[in-house]
Amino acid sequence: MSLVKPEIRVPIPGPNATKVVERDHRALFTTTKTAPIVAASAKGVWVTDVDGNRILDFTSGVGVVNCGYSHPKIVKAIQDQAAKLIHFAGTDYYYDSQVDLAERLTQIVPGPWAKKVFYTNSGTESNEAAIKIVKAHHPDRQQFLAFQGAFHGRTMGSLAFTASKPVQKRGFFPWMPGVTHVPFPNPYRNAWGIDGYEHPAELANRALDWIETLFSTSLPPEDVAGLWFEPVQGEGGYVVPPKEFYPKLAKLARDHGILLVADEVQSGFGRTGRMFAQEHFGVAGDVTCLAKGIANGMPMGAAVARADLDFDKNGRHSNTYGGNVLATTAGLATLDVLQGEGLVENSARVGEHLHKRLRELQQKREVIGDVRGLGLMQAMEFVKDRRTKAVDPAFKDRVVDEAMKRGLALLQCGKAGVRCIPPLCITEAEVDAGVEVLDQAIRAALA
Repeated sequence: MSLVKPEIRVPIPGPNATKVVERDHRALFTTTKTAPIVAASAKGVWVTDVDGNRILDFTSGVGVVNCGYSHPKIVKAIQDQAAKLIHFAGTDYYYDSQVDLAERLTQIVPGPWAKKVFYTNSGTESNEAAIKIVKAHHPDRQQFLAFQGAFHGRTMGSLAFTASKPVQKRGFFPWMPGVTHVPFPNPYRNAWGIDGYEHPAELANRALDWIETLFSTSLPPEDVAGLWFEPVQGEGGYVVPPKEFYPKLAKLARDHGILLVADEVQSGFGRTGRMFAQEHFGVAGDVTCLAKGIANGMPMGAAVARADLDFDKNGRHSNTYGGNVLATTAGLATLDVLQGEGLVENSARVGEHLHKRLRELQQKREVIGDVRGLGLMQAMEFVKDRRTKAVDPAFKDRVVDEAMKRGLALLQCGKAGVRCIPPLCITEAEVDAGVEVLDQAIRAALA
């Protein structure tokens, strides 16, 4: 039985890791790397780096390996398929795995209507596909709505909907025109000065009133084709809106003939304790965008939409690798594991335990202003002062760095948030080990 704690043999980055990082900086474009963890192998919730350090992963490869690293059933499915057929252009020809997975996705993605699937290679591609699906259905409507704090990708169409950090857009205009952003009802930190914890319904109504005011002043609703939302805002801070918000938002959209696009790229496939986060709120997008956890590490995404939104002609949208046979085979195995091994239920149960432990940590540490999340999609927000809720991004950075030094991998979110998104196979004992390291990291950051 393996030890339920990280093991640091040499300070991170060790000598082998340092060499890789230096070569990376010379050879690769700058992306979003923030921690010099150089992985060599991984199993379950544990990553071993090139210097032999054993790291507890609270990132799931940025929300991807929901079933855990190197799950034997998924590994075998990929190996067996690779020995038979690696690629055969599923957008031009046919094979059964992409049909099999599409049939299963149309059954489990929320919505009582018939559905169809368009396969992609990533979350931003899924949102790009959704843009064209919505535009094709509403050719006379040229406007769109999205939320402040949203993240829907970095390509030039999806970038127009993203509004979580200015660095993502700075210098890249013009992106796709026509997107208006409206305030998102954040129960901890909102645009109207209302204490959301005491008045969640009022907070939801204020956000809806903002949209209605927009419709009556500067944005005719009959010009709006689609409204993008994340059931739980991800990169923008892991914000869970009041439960009253989405049903009212869905009614508002349908009253005006506006299509709803649910971005479940980060919140899908059991992450929140339900297969999809929309289920917590009783709503369903006309289009649901998927990626990350869909194939447990194989590059893949999908837009699952009402069947009547299908393109009317061949060639209106396509790609080369969407629905790749290796990816769809991995996707089928991933669903088998998620549904057959109780990982969604484990996400709900252990996620509740993680939330409780983080709340306990909040009681000890004044720098933790808020703890929020659903299932194993949890986050803390660090503040300089609980009364003013002034954010402390520098402290957040120190916590992530100190946790890494002690063998816990974390990711940032929002201006001053740290997310905890371990693989869904994590145990309560492993959660406890991670929270203990997190507490040590906070103490070190305070010193």
